[in-house]
Amino acid sequence: MIALLLTVGIFVQLSIHAAEAWQHFGISFLWSSEWDPAIDSYGALPHIQGSLMTTALALIVAIPLSFSVALLLSETPEWLNRPLSQCVDLLAAVPSVIYGMWGLFVLVPLMQDYVQPFLLESLGLLYMPGGEWLFGEGGSGFGFMTAGVILALMILPYMSAVMRDVFRMTPHMLKESAYGLGSTRLETTLYVVLRYGIRGIIGGIFIGMGRALGETMAVLFVIGNLMESPAGLFSCGTTIAATLANNFAEATGLQQSALFALGMVLMAMSFGIQLLTRYYLARTCASRGENY
Repeated sequence: MIALLLTVGIFVQLSIHAAEAWQHFGISFLWSSEWDPAIDSYGALPHIQGSLMTTALALIVAIPLSFSVALLLSETPEWLNRPLSQCVDLLAAVPSVIYGMWGLFVLVPLMQDYVQPFLLESLGLLYMPGGEWLFGEGGSGFGFMTAGVILALMILPYMSAVMRDVFRMTPHMLKESAYGLGSTRLETTLYVVLRYGIRGIIGGIFIGMGRALGETMAVLFVIGNLMESPAGLFSCGTTIAATLANNFAEATGLQQSALFALGMVLMAMSFGIQLLTRYYLARTCASRGENY
């Protein structure tokens, strides 16, 4: 009940402070791209696109890595499993601002001097059909790709820890039965372990998605902070969380109300992702042979 009341209270508080922005801009606030405090004109579209883009990039990088790390930790002997697990868990203890500083001083120069020239010039991806639209105007090292890599490193320990526990919870009888039928380790993992723990795995992915969607400081250091819609993976932009952290201190009047409206949008996106996840589990429970 406390958790439910707290959630309702947050929505009520955001709604009260965002009422002025919704009354002034209406529903068009969601697809407007202009953000100009000089004329009190605000729109949420670039921030929504930036949040979704960085979260998607982080998940694309983090999901296969987390799955591989969790599978390795669940299959290795105890003498190797313990130090490896501690190393992965230590990544979760690093503050987000430290990730941001590391990204600013290490990852941004690496992307600028090596990764972006290699992808765009050496491999010629920029000159492929759709390459300019996909990558945009890169070269500074800042942008959505860098932010996505930082977020992937941040959510990896959370996702891998949940997946590791799910893999360990799979009854040995099920795995031994699969091996007895001639299944390889990969087939046993895909068709037995993965299907048995799909709820926990999706839960781990959802935890990582929520962390990536609302992350602030690490993204603020490396994304470029331009109030523009994404023009490619290497272009600069912003996210909802980064905009809130960057502008809230000095915001007043209609701008402050618009920032509260962005907070409402971020909350709605998080709840929408959770509802879609629950809907997916409910629709696919019969195919997994379980009661929802």
